[in-house]
Amino acid sequence: MPDRRPRRLSRPAHRAVLLVHVASAGSWLGLDLVLGTAVLTLLSGPPTEATAAALVLARLVGPPLLTVAVTTLASGLVLGLGTPWGLVRHGWVLAKLVITVVLLVLVVVLLLPALGELSAAAAASLDSGAAPPAVGQLVFPPVVSTTAVLGAMALSVFKPSRRSRARVRG
Repeated sequence: MPDRRPRRLSRPAHRAVLLVHVASAGSWLGLDLVLGTAVLTLLSGPPTEATAAALVLARLVGPPLLTVAVTTLASGLVLGLGTPWGLVRHGWVLAKLVITVVLLVLVVVLLLPALGELSAAAAASLDSGAAPPAVGQLVFPPVVSTTAVLGAMALSVFKPSRRSRARVRG
């Protein structure tokens, strides 16, 4: 009869994956702060600085943010599946999973296209000598994402003890 117990990560593997997870989540938070600073520059900086900030946002924030978001999700899944915490056994783990998936979808569906449009508008304003592009809805992503990532980090630290219903029934 096959062993039905879930596989567990070895101690060194667990530590390595946990390090990747913490580093990627910390990088995500840092990139959110860079995004927020760039948006503030767009809103209140001189036109040349605002245009420069708009030009670099799509290249210097977009791809790295997508990379750390995917890395955070992947390492979180490995930790959830390879440790006793599980993915749905504890509500705080499930909440972190939902936060990460929602933020990743928002990055792909809303943020990356908006950054691309902003960068293209900034390049066009350089060519024409027009004013830098308007920020539009880019004020909200750094606020929402920073709050959500900090919330997920707080869940990891405080680990509310309530078990999810999926585990109670099973």
